Amino acid sequence: MVFIDAIHVKIRDGAVANRPVYVALAVTVEGRREILGLWAGDGGDGAKHWLHILTELKNRSVNDVLMLVCDGLRGLPDAVETVWPRTVVQTCVVHLLRNSFRYAARQDWDKIAKVLKPVYTAPTEEAALEWFAEMWGRKYPAIVRLWENAWEEFTPFLRLDAEIRRIVCTTNAIESVNARIRRAVKARGHFPNETAALKCVYMAITSLDPTGRGQARWTSRWKTALNAFDITFDGRLSAVRQ
Repeated sequence: MVFIDAIHVKIRDGAVANRPVYVALAVTVEGRREILGLWAGDGGDGAKHWLHILTELKNRSVNDVLMLVCDGLRGLPDAVETVWPRTVVQTCVVHLLRNSFRYAARQDWDKIAKVLKPVYTAPTEEAALEWFAEMWGRKYPAIVRLWENAWEEFTPFLRLDAEIRRIVCTTNAIESVNARIRRAVKARGHFPNETAALKCVYMAITSLDPTGRGQARWTSRWKTALNAFDITFDGRLSAVRQ
């Protein structure tokens, strides 16, 4: 599996501006988490940008990816289709919830979370659609439109085993990495150029999990889903392990 997420850093290029730095984290067949790479974007990154990145990863022997989890990055699903045609693209449910709250008054957040929970915990896609139809479309049509636009990349995990859902429905696997990176970036304010920003992010990553306990916890979580992954994806995991 591959998780892709972005953090934003301040880079002085004439004027100080927020720039995304994309982090790709893989979970290997053995359940180990590995950072595949860092790439700076300019904020207008589309399918061509992602095609270049994914092709680079494939040329570095990332030959097959079962699922790629991300937060609605523009152009990424099209690039995945080109580089890894069999890969399932899954949007992060936690990010969808956060984005939903942006369209609602603070006093309604708890109610919206309660209404949305049956959608992303539904046993089937059909059940999720029934619950979705009962949402607050009149008061917050923008929230309904947000979920409709993300529906194709939102629903794959509804067709999967519950053990797999716990792994793929959120980018939490990479959120802990990003939290460490954000602390390092925030401590330095802004950077004179892109290279300086990438060096800071790289140094933050190299200092992750010095005791190895975080890796051990993740590997333990992964093992419970391993058999379900292998069955769901027609033995592709077993083929790699052989």
